[in-house]
Amino acid sequence: MILVTGATGFLGSELISQLCRQGIKVRALKREGSVIPDLIRQNDLVEWVIADINNISDLEDAYAGIKQVYHCAALVSFNPKDKQKLLHVNIEGTSNVVNLCAAYGARLLHVSSVAALGEAKKGALITEKDFWAYDAKSHTYAISKYEGEMEVWRGIAEGLDAVIVNPSVIIGAGAGFKGSGAIFKLVKDGLSFYTRGATGLVDVEDVAKSMIALMNSSETAERFTISSENYHYKQLFAEIAKAYGIKAPAKEARPWMLGIAWRAAWLASLFTGKPASLTNDAARSSLNESLYSNEKIKKAIGINFKPLQQSIEEICKQQY
Repeated sequence: MILVTGATGFLGSELISQLCRQGIKVRALKREGSVIPDLIRQNDLVEWVIADINNISDLEDAYAGIKQVYHCAALVSFNPKDKQKLLHVNIEGTSNVVNLCAAYGARLLHVSSVAALGEAKKGALITEKDFWAYDAKSHTYAISKYEGEMEVWRGIAEGLDAVIVNPSVIIGAGAGFKGSGAIFKLVKDGLSFYTRGATGLVDVEDVAKSMIALMNSSETAERFTISSENYHYKQLFAEIAKAYGIKAPAKEARPWMLGIAWRAAWLASLFTGKPASLTNDAARSSLNESLYSNEKIKKAIGINFKPLQQSIEEICKQQY
């Protein structure tokens, strides 16, 4: 039996959908009140269990008869107000999953993030060999994903059979306008500016496909970057705008402009009570140029990634 945490999330639901299309039964975890996505609703191959990864007793009940665990549950936020929640879910929750996998002899595939990778040498792509180093400017999300991954490495050192994946920015129509989908909404709503930063992106279908292939492989005690292509934000915004049939952002947002913008957003949030639309961490991240190598995952499972241009066109078509 297979257990999937974070089953109602963007990645978790796509993973379950692919497993079920192969005729595989899945035990899926959801929190009280979480909404099951249409993609996997009313699927007879899915057994739903209400549990929180930070509640060890509820979580343990879900492990009966489990041989494989896909740990997708995580909190993604660049809001400083979510610091304690990020550390609680992404570190302590992962520690619980690791401990139970070890206790029940289940193989674990842990979803980390490229945020847990280090910086490459100048002129080189970031690889799995580049280990994260603490920086006072590191945002809490990166810290939480790094420390969460360290819990998995701790389990591996104690004999756990586990493999780790580090996806870059995951895109797909299933995200809606949340998470990575917020980028599409910004452009669709007439975004005028772009930043000079760059990052890796990958289609959610390819991430789930890679996870299944790795889980069923002999790979263990290894981590794999899952990223299709590296895009500068100017190119990304332009391709999204083209797919929507609108004008692309043409002005570069300078660092000082972003500084004013995130402060204005923070001030506005004080009056509205709503989360700031732009935070300091998000503004700084948009200026970073982080380029990733996908050679290790391609060599391990022979995957051919979907071209990002195709993914972008499919997403924009579904979101009209």
